[in-house]
Amino acid sequence: MDFASLDLPEPVVRGIREAGFVTATPIQEAVLPLALRGKDVAGQSQTGTGKTAAFLITAFTRLLRSPAPAAPPGTGAPRMLIIAPTRELVVQIESDARLLGRFTPFRIQAVYGGIDYAKQRESLAAGCDLLVGTPGRLIDYLKQRVWSPRRIEVLVIDEADRMFDMGFIADLRFILRRLPPHEKRQSFLFSATLSFRVLELTWEFMNNPTQITIMPQQKTAERVEQMLVHVGRDEKFPLLLGLFKREGGDRILIFTNTREEARRLEDRLTRNGYETRALTGDVDQKKRLKILNDFKEGRLPVLVATDVASRGLHIEAVSHVVNWDLPQDAEDYVHRIGRTARAGAGGKAISLVDEASALYLEPIEKFIGQKISVEWADDDLFVPEIKPTAEERRRFAEERRARFEARGGRSGDRGRRDGRGEPDRRRREPPPHTDRPSTAPTEPPPPAGEAGQARRGPRRRRGGPRPGGPPPGP
Repeated sequence: MDFASLDLPEPVVRGIREAGFVTATPIQEAVLPLALRGKDVAGQSQTGTGKTAAFLITAFTRLLRSPAPAAPPGTGAPRMLIIAPTRELVVQIESDARLLGRFTPFRIQAVYGGIDYAKQRESLAAGCDLLVGTPGRLIDYLKQRVWSPRRIEVLVIDEADRMFDMGFIADLRFILRRLPPHEKRQSFLFSATLSFRVLELTWEFMNNPTQITIMPQQKTAERVEQMLVHVGRDEKFPLLLGLFKREGGDRILIFTNTREEARRLEDRLTRNGYETRALTGDVDQKKRLKILNDFKEGRLPVLVATDVASRGLHIEAVSHVVNWDLPQDAEDYVHRIGRTARAGAGGKAISLVDEASALYLEPIEKFIGQKISVEWADDDLFVPEIKPTAEERRRFAEERRARFEARGGRSGDRGRRDGRGEPDRRRREPPPHTDRPSTAPTEPPPPAGEAGQARRGPRRRRGGPRPGGPPPGP
């Protein structure tokens, strides 16, 4: 379907042309005719297929054709609300909205954590037409009456399944219950999976939505070439260097399961001549945006990331995705490799499977419904690593200890760990409100050894007399 065949306002058509879109993707072709007639839509589609453009084109068209009276001064009163689970996805949606809405008169505002709170608050209070944000920050400003949900005409819930995974569902319901009734607005919900709990949201907060599912039988992008290499843990990095040398590629995205492993890879790749940065959940937001922008613009050839970058980010021309660790959740594998081969382009996904992550391979292949082709590495594919000096090892250990202590850990911590001895941090973003201190009263612990003595009685020295026996001799 050609966009020219749709009856769209001229500012929207110019925005589509500016973005370089010519023909609609399958999800756009299924959504747009229904949405432009005012229908609510609940959509499931592969990652990277153009869902964002589908709801933005619809929203801009609706808002242009039904002008609303001016909002009261001093309070933000947006006409469109987009709720997304992560900061990175919010930033991506804002960028797409500014591109597609370049020739429209609408003001666009994004709100999320990690940047100047007061400046963001002032911008929102000044007013906007389209508001996109994470649930926590939206609720924060809503409770302060910085913005009002009473004029919302279009609602979008993006990555709904991720909202459940990250513990945001209570916050999401808090916002939705304060919107105008569902018959007075148009609503969109998009999710990688339309599970029962996701569909519950559609039944409760949407107006008889049309359910659209695009190619559910093929979970991975069609043009992604997938392969895996079985390799021992100690040989993974020399193999990675050899793959870099053989494969080439000027935009490579590497996924790890933990923050510390991402930091370690950044250090090792930089030492071996590859300009690399790590993107994890504890990186300052301004730095995260700069890293992402450098990677998108081609100034940064290698990006190492946790699953904070596995969803919602549209980065053109990613030539390779490398799974340094196989994800523990099979669905995350699909989202990771979906960062390449986007919008019809080609790409390659390489997984390095060691003795720890091999346990996750069978569930992944079962989930995607196919076997991943195996390549056996020849000896000449392993490139010797430039090892760190003693000073570099000491510096890295100190930096790691400082990061761990900053997160409230202790050097002797024996908490839950993954298969490599690293703390398990699969849920990198904490659920809302978990940082509040406990108000439950606590009792001081008994003196050391007191509890044990109460159970076992008084201790005696090895070889000494039993209680009640004769005293030891001289």
